Amino acid sequence: MNAIGRANELLERYATLALAELPAGTDVVDVHTHLGEDIDGMAGDRDELLTIQRAYGVSRSFVFCLDEPDRHPAFSAANDRTLAHAAAAPGELVPFVRLDLEEQPVEEATRCLDAGAGGIKLHPRAQRFLPDDPRLEPVFALAAERHVPILIHGGRGLPPIADSLGRLLDRHCPPALIVAHAGIVDLAAMARNFAGRPGVFFDTSVWSPLDLLDLYRLVPPEQVVYASDYPYGRQPNALLMAIRTARAAGLDDAQVRALLHDTGARIADGLDPVPPTMPRGATELSHPVTFLRIHQYLTMASAMIWMRHPSDTYGVIGLALNACDERSNGYRDATDQIRELLVATRDLWELAAAADDDDLARRRAQRGAFRLVHLASVLAVTTPV
Repeated sequence: MNAIGRANELLERYATLALAELPAGTDVVDVHTHLGEDIDGMAGDRDELLTIQRAYGVSRSFVFCLDEPDRHPAFSAANDRTLAHAAAAPGELVPFVRLDLEEQPVEEATRCLDAGAGGIKLHPRAQRFLPDDPRLEPVFALAAERHVPILIHGGRGLPPIADSLGRLLDRHCPPALIVAHAGIVDLAAMARNFAGRPGVFFDTSVWSPLDLLDLYRLVPPEQVVYASDYPYGRQPNALLMAIRTARAAGLDDAQVRALLHDTGARIADGLDPVPPTMPRGATELSHPVTFLRIHQYLTMASAMIWMRHPSDTYGVIGLALNACDERSNGYRDATDQIRELLVATRDLWELAAAADDDDLARRRAQRGAFRLVHLASVLAVTTPV
């Protein structure tokens, strides 16, 4: 079997595993997906997203445009495409309007909300603003007035934003604020400002399962919502990581079901949030050194693949494979699972290096390698021992 076929076989196997680990009777709400074409080359396709949703039991997704080449003026053309996508899949896609504070944000938000948008998307890194920007005041005021949620980027590429975001919420409080990417840009301060505050939520769209374990340690489970970040995040990775980390943090079936569906559905339906309880995660992680070594090497490999490094010149996949093969590790079944994923990762990365004259083939192989190495990293952190 060739490298592509083997990778697809493994992804199908882990899809089955992720679905089997869902609490019985659970469907899923995904609060963070994109459609369109980004200036970085990433693309989200409506038909592909709907196929994924139906395969993984995702009943609804919040959807918004990427940082599109035709984003000027005001993301209007891209927002219209988002509305059209949602109209083509009624009930399955909840459209959010994306805004640029430089270009009539209140007018564009009002136009799209009047046309059926169900929320507002803000991306301070891409659109170069911070929560203390006075132009955000009327946007948050509009969301509060129209009773619609806001989702704001809270991942890489920003200075600390939690304190200024907290002050903004004190003045204008929409029914729900979703901080994307688990708020990792400023997680400790996010928790200090918002843990226990009804109506503030954190989505699970991160790369590292360690980020989610830290989130559960700091934030009540009622404030965590599932997100894939499609097309950057893919299945079965996003779902398996969310479930495995939630279980590792001690969440029970009802709490996992709420994370995957109930909380997101309440946001979509405009219902009041469930009162937060207390964080559930542990403050310390005890894990075999073998798995920690593997995760370390895979973190390095993931960064190289994401940055489209043409080959594994540092040999980090080989180092991870060597860690899997240590006969004294005591966890042969688990490390053999990881090893299988890493061999397929290595083969895809080599295939990408051989496809230098075919940009599309190279990108497909690299993205496949990224998905496999991420699955291996999830297993390295969350495998029960």
